[in-house]
Amino acid sequence: VQLVESGGGLVQPGGSLRLSCLASGFTFSNYGMSWYRQAPGKERELVAGISSGGGNTNAADSVKGRFTISRDNAKNTVYLQMNSLKPEDTAVYYCNTKIRDIPRWGKGTLVTVSS
Repeated sequence: VQLVESGGGLVQPGGSLRLSCLASGFTFSNYGMSWYRQAPGKERELVAGISSGGGNTNAADSVKGRFTISRDNAKNTVYLQMNSLKPEDTAVYYCNTKIRDIPRWGKGTLVTVSS
């Protein structure tokens, strides 16, 4: 199982980024996927999740209306579109799934929101 995040970087407040997570080593279309983030000095928190078929999504209150999770099962990829970014969104963003009750994580991609 491998999860590889990309798309992070430095962006000004109010800007946008799209994160991608390319999955391999398992049948991607059978599993729900999630994005988490961890800011410096804080615990890792759930940002958004999506069902295996993409029909159901959820998002943390702090990002509702600004972030959108989606997936392309033909490309084994899950996305996180982040708009209206704020300095408090600065964190390492991780892709996650759970296979046989074991959480699987990518190495993360750093998002820095700063002017």
